[in-house]
Amino acid sequence: MATIQARHVSKRFEDVHAVDDIDLTAKEGEFLVLLSPSGCGKTTLMRLIAGLERPTTGDILIDGSVVTGLPPRVRNIAMVFQSYALYPHLTVARNISFPLRAVGTSKKEIRKKVEWAAGMFGIERLLDRKPRQLSGGERQRVALARAVVREPVAFLLDEPLSNLDAKLRNSARDELRRFQRELGTTTIYVTHDQAEAMGLGDRIAVLNQGKVRQIGTPQEIYHQPTDTFVATFMGSPPMNLIEDGKTYLGFRPEAFLPTGIETGDDNLTLPFHICRVEYLGAERLVYGIVEGPRDKANVISRIPTNIRVEIATGRILDFSVRRQDIERFDRASLQRVKGNIS
Repeated sequence: MATIQARHVSKRFEDVHAVDDIDLTAKEGEFLVLLSPSGCGKTTLMRLIAGLERPTTGDILIDGSVVTGLPPRVRNIAMVFQSYALYPHLTVARNISFPLRAVGTSKKEIRKKVEWAAGMFGIERLLDRKPRQLSGGERQRVALARAVVREPVAFLLDEPLSNLDAKLRNSARDELRRFQRELGTTTIYVTHDQAEAMGLGDRIAVLNQGKVRQIGTPQEIYHQPTDTFVATFMGSPPMNLIEDGKTYLGFRPEAFLPTGIETGDDNLTLPFHICRVEYLGAERLVYGIVEGPRDKANVISRIPTNIRVEIATGRILDFSVRRQDIERFDRASLQRVKGNIS
């Protein structure tokens, strides 16, 4: 296990500032997720940590030691790419053993470690096959076994599940988290998928335009977003925002329900003009317009289908949100204002 730190790291590609003065630390044994839309610097930051790119300014540290000028092989970090990067002409066994053979490990030790890694990922029966004979999920397991076999101080995983179908991606996510907990290896994971980030991360670092906008637990990121970008990027549907003087009022769709559903008297109640209803099995998404304190706003409500209330397009119903579930954001800076509304 190791502590991985990016200290005031920036990376420019001509006029593009891919990474912009990032200060970030992955704690020992932590599963840290880098989450952002595409093209916002997360993969570039990963490559800087791995040593595949060199920062324009700043340093990369492993366990407190600066490794900025060191090549990837010296850093003892294993990286798993989105494409898995398996050698097509080699068997699964030789793919897994490649990093061990590259450093001159004995045949006896190689055999022992390959069997251990293959057993961990349940691919013992695949050792004599070539990558073209494997499914997507099996290739992903081979790539992870190859990363594990060298017993690195940290794993860097660059969207390793994105090529899998939805059902397999869910099971692979659960297995990946279990393996990481068993190994206790510091892991930095890149994704643009919120479900992956929320389900895998001990902490999530949300990036945008090369900057870290917020770092926190999944609960902190979702319920206490630091600014309007994080508020509207996290969540599907995203947080509702309505104008209120010098601030925006923000609340999650699941917190905005027909009046009478929420208990207590400390609620904000708004007339909700219903424009569209989507039935999604376990829930309904209700799209419409509210007359806010200052202006009209498009908002979304998420209603569990076990709440028996008639919702029809064209109706105007009173919907409420508890004031303790409302966040405020300054309209000028777009930053969250601490404290609930009164």
